[in-house]
Amino acid sequence: MTTSSRAQAHARGLAGGGIASRRILGIIGLLLAAVSYEAVTRAFFSPLHVPPLSAILPRAAELLTEARFWTATGRTLLVAAVGLLIALVAGVVVGFAVGSVRWLLRVTSSTLDFLRPVPSIVLIPVLVLVLDVAQITVLLVAVSCFWIVLFQVLYGLRDVDQVAVDTARTIRLGRLGRIVHVTWPTVLPYLGTALRLIVSVALALAVTGGLVMGAAGLGELIWSSQESGEFTGMYALVLLTGGVGIALDMAARLAERRLLHWHVATRREVAVR
Repeated sequence: MTTSSRAQAHARGLAGGGIASRRILGIIGLLLAAVSYEAVTRAFFSPLHVPPLSAILPRAAELLTEARFWTATGRTLLVAAVGLLIALVAGVVVGFAVGSVRWLLRVTSSTLDFLRPVPSIVLIPVLVLVLDVAQITVLLVAVSCFWIVLFQVLYGLRDVDQVAVDTARTIRLGRLGRIVHVTWPTVLPYLGTALRLIVSVALALAVTGGLVMGAAGLGELIWSSQESGEFTGMYALVLLTGGVGIALDMAARLAERRLLHWHVATRREVAVR
């Protein structure tokens, strides 16, 4: 084995050891958090209102075998997915339309900056007059995620290398060709970031629709458990909803790595992991 090969093998060994140590530390941190919660709830709270983890976990396992949990999860994910799709399409279209025309970007920038911080949930009193609960929840998801996608597209367009654009013009590449070969590869990593962000936002708002308005799904199931005094089940549902969020985040990160496997930042992240 050459010196270079030995060095590469040593580097891979160090990277593997680093990954293993981070995973071990993560597991230790998770166990410490679980033990701390168990100790605090038993010491300071009534198990009727704040049940310990030893009671929540068995109830969560029971819920995983119940059809109502999976039905509620499916409804919540459907609402989140529809809202995400609307936000992605609208955000990309509006982002390219506004960001590609400098004067239009200048005219609309102050309006966009004003509207972005407005929480979509304030639209509920108006929307409830004309839409049903499911439609309102989809719209809330779409509006909140739209702003994230839109501004990520605008950031990506701002980052396009003007030299590359001029070079494409020099070789007589048309407008569509410049978008496909120059602009889109620059914007795509920003869309990957947007995807990771909006997945959690979409789930949170889809659940909020159930908690606030009674839309069918995990939020409504959590609310009904609280109303019926089944607090252990309520905490178990909250725990399972968090698990769904973690699964969605992992799926979004995997999709980002697959779509952006060619990008240097993605290769660097994979190497660190």
